Amino acid sequence: MAISAKQVMELRKKSGAGIMDAKKALVASDGDMDKAMDFLREKGIAKAAKKSDRIAAEGLTDIEVADNTAAIVELNSETDFVAASDPFKAALKDIAGLLVEKQPADVETALALETANGTLKDDLISTTQKTGEKVSLRRFAIVNKEDGDSFGAYLHQGGRIAALVVLEGADETTAKDVAMHVAAVNPEFMTREDVSADRIEHEKKIFTEETLNEGKPEKIVPKIVEGRLNKFLSQICLADQDFVKDPDQTVAQYVASKGGKLKSFIRYEVGEGIEKKETNLAQEISEQLNK
Repeated sequence: MAISAKQVMELRKKSGAGIMDAKKALVASDGDMDKAMDFLREKGIAKAAKKSDRIAAEGLTDIEVADNTAAIVELNSETDFVAASDPFKAALKDIAGLLVEKQPADVETALALETANGTLKDDLISTTQKTGEKVSLRRFAIVNKEDGDSFGAYLHQGGRIAALVVLEGADETTAKDVAMHVAAVNPEFMTREDVSADRIEHEKKIFTEETLNEGKPEKIVPKIVEGRLNKFLSQICLADQDFVKDPDQTVAQYVASKGGKLKSFIRYEVGEGIEKKETNLAQEISEQLNK
């Protein structure tokens, strides 16, 4: 019998399965929704979709560069074991390539991108089936550069941390050196000018109280605070940080010595900002055995 798009969408919503899987299930069950759900459950597809409420705070990052465009991406899993698996790594590489080619605006748009198996969302469900864990696209950024600029890409700890840098001028080797620095030191801002006035005022107040509590004479407090603020800013701003490969010069000075200038940087660390769920292994095994 003919299967309508409405039926496919209804089954997708009910099961969380991909378009092609939903259609196959409906065809196999002659359009019977309940039998189609049973079909998906038997194939493990509906089960994979149910994992969507789990917390995926592990995973890997990747960077893909094509001419003047680069994509930095974080793909999450529930455990580092799955993140190290071949299906997960293959999915990450495919996603990075697709993102740099299509340059979608956001995650929602990215998930709707067409692939050989339906959409990127369908591919992620398929990877979830293969790995037995929730696999999700958490975030990505598309970065474009000018012809005279240089990309610097660096993956640390096998992809636990990714850093993508753009320099005006210089060369790829210099840019990669800066990307390694970004991965290691984790700057918050590019320059002091990027730090908000509110943040600076907040830090000033803290340094002032700290200095007064140390019993310093009030007349020299402003000078001490200014020095501490400058040191603080040099620690959080990439341009002013001591370059890890040569602490005798700042990152900005190093780049300038190579004929370049800092333009932008992005740093991803897997799971940062995600509240990880604490698990009791014995309890989890007991629950699984009693299902």
